[in-house]
Parts: sequence; structure tokens; C-alpha cells
Amino acid sequence: MAEQHKETANAGSPNDTTPKVTGIGGIFFYTDNPKETKEWYTKNLGIEINEWGTSSFESRNMDNPDEVNSLQWAPFKTGSEYFAPSKKDFMINYRVRNIEGLVDKLRENGVTILDSIATYDYGKFIHIMDAEGNKIELWEPKD
Repeated sequence: MAEQHKETANAGSPNDTTPKVTGIGGIFFYTDNPKETKEWYTKNLGIEINEWGTSSFESRNMDNPDEVNSLQWAPFKTGSEYFAPSKKDFMINYRVRNIEGLVDKLRENGVTILDSIATYDYGKFIHIMDAEGNKIELWEPKD
């Protein structure tokens, strides 16, 4: 109980290690024609597409204003296996803190974990399923 109180007492501080979601890291959806969809969003809504075929929206962390966060937006070709085993037309990527601790908590709660934590130069990722069959991507950005 004291350890739980310690985590709660530090919630929001830059040194907080409580395993949890800290924001949205990305919004991904199916489209029949990703190229045309990207062009439509650029032409009509001014969404700029980067070299990875996504758009990055930047924001500041309210608890640590020097920290710049980004949200990735990307259309995927309908039928892509990236959202599998979900049958849904979208996937949300959540930014998380302490991905290892969060995965331990999710396992304890009986959540379906689809893969192992993968580490890249820009962070750690893992995929889970929610109770409604939505595939969720968890991302702990690299500091």
C-alpha cells in the first residue's frame, strides 16, 4: 500500500514511474486508397505528410513543458495485416510510461498480449487487445 501511495504521490512529476498511459501516440485507420486519402487530407485540411507517409502533430507535456510530444496520423491500405487480429478499421497508439511495469499489470489483469516488447531507436512497442476486440499499440518513447 505504501508503494502504491508513493506512485500516486508522484503522479504527474517528471520522475514518476507509475506504469500507465500518458497520452495518444498515434491514430491509424484503413482506407481503400492511402495515396489519395493522404492527398485529400493535405489539400483540404492542410495535413502535411512526412517521408514515412504519416503526419506528426507536436504538443508540449503540461507537467514538463520542455518535453515535446508527437502524435502520428496515418492511413493504412484496407486489409493490411497491421491491425490483425482485430477486425476493426482503426488502431490507436497510446504513449505509455514504464512499459514493462504496464505489461506486468496487464498480464495480471488477464489482458491479451499479442507480442513481446520490441525496442527501436525511437522507443519500445507492444500490442494488446481490449475487451471489444480492438488492437491497441502501446509505445514508450525513447527519452
